[in-house]
Amino acid sequence: MFLAETFDISITAWAFAITAAFIVGLSKAGIKGIAIVNVTLMALAFEAKASTGIVVPLLIVGDLIAVVYYNRHANWWYIVRFLPWVIVGILLGVYLGNDLDEGVFKIYMAAIILVSVAMMYWWDRRKSTSVPTHWAFAGLVGTLAGITTMIGNLGGPFSNLYFLAMRVKKNEFIGTAAWLFLIINLIKLPFHIFVWETINADTLLFNLKLVPGILLGMLVGVRLIKIIKDDFYRKMILVLTALGAVMIMIR
Repeated sequence: MFLAETFDISITAWAFAITAAFIVGLSKAGIKGIAIVNVTLMALAFEAKASTGIVVPLLIVGDLIAVVYYNRHANWWYIVRFLPWVIVGILLGVYLGNDLDEGVFKIYMAAIILVSVAMMYWWDRRKSTSVPTHWAFAGLVGTLAGITTMIGNLGGPFSNLYFLAMRVKKNEFIGTAAWLFLIINLIKLPFHIFVWETINADTLLFNLKLVPGILLGMLVGVRLIKIIKDDFYRKMILVLTALGAVMIMIR
């Protein structure tokens, strides 16, 4: 889908898009898990595949702001271990994205996320301090994150589960995820422009009009993060991720 004239967009679509931009800001400020809501709103406002291209530049704007604000908290060891697998998943997603049946994909993805959340909840209930060390864990979760972030900008739940499994503290979680997703979204950008052709001058102009919503979301999100405790933060992410999986399934 191309936005030939951004002023022809319906009032409902504008409302969904502005709300989605605000949620992008909240997510990039550290309210992880809620990002699935912006993906859903954009898909409701526009065609599913087209919406993925509209969302990517918004995510990059939010990533840049988050990197500047949370840079000192980033842990590059997690990025170096996780990112190569995400890139493998992105390449698979580019290949699969043109022909994959969206309904089947959504059901499988939602099921995987829900099972993963259940496992993480059980992990937390055990009160174990151990973390997965086998390369296969980062490989599986990273590849799934790459496929889902390319096809639907839905890599967040899988990266959240990876960081939760590693028992990363709140600020380190946010700072590391900011850098990780800035790199991921920049990698996705040329595929959306030249392969899927879901980003063009009109969509970028539309994105520009939504930037204030991102900034407002960031301001609200930063204030919320300061008052959220680490233990509650982990539980909140699990709940939001599970709700997001349900939303994907019924979208």
